[in-house]
Amino acid sequence: MPTGVAIRDVREQLFAAAERVLLRDGPSALTSRAVTTEAGCAKGVLHRHFADFDEFLAELVRNRIVRVRLQAHELWESAGTGGVTANLAGALTEVFGSVAVALVGLITSRDVLRARLRASTPSGVPLLSEATEMIASYLTAEQEYGRIAAEADVSVLAPTLVGAGHLIFADRHSGQPAEGDVARVVSTVIGPVVRWTP
Repeated sequence: MPTGVAIRDVREQLFAAAERVLLRDGPSALTSRAVTTEAGCAKGVLHRHFADFDEFLAELVRNRIVRVRLQAHELWESAGTGGVTANLAGALTEVFGSVAVALVGLITSRDVLRARLRASTPSGVPLLSEATEMIASYLTAEQEYGRIAAEADVSVLAPTLVGAGHLIFADRHSGQPAEGDVARVVSTVIGPVVRWTP
């Protein structure tokens, strides 16, 4: 098997293990030993592929950022179709219904990790910034379709939606909010500027 394929498999296995630990036990439980134990491999495996644990964590976050950017493209392409509220509620659920909320907690609690992520996310909180860009891009596209008022301030609406989305998904012990609850939050924020509904 080519070396590149083997490394990718190990990296993905370690990322998946880290996400399981984060979802189950939270950011404070995430250690290199917890990750390798969860992945079922020796501790040295992680250090063969990453300079140190903070580099591993930075790559874990970057991996999730790539997923958000792919989602952003899909959301942007959905502009002009379906319901604006439903599209936004689905996007927020996809972002925050995953491990992103736990990753945000991890990022805010580790100074070294934040410093390493500054190259790719120079301002704001990584993941939240990319989610905000995703929502802003979508809202701008919907303005072009006339489904969001031209005078709507996307630079305010996007972070408001992301902040509200983050808050309603933040309690990992109570489970995910109901679909209707997410839609109600989105509708409350954007209702005054929506110009078309199915």
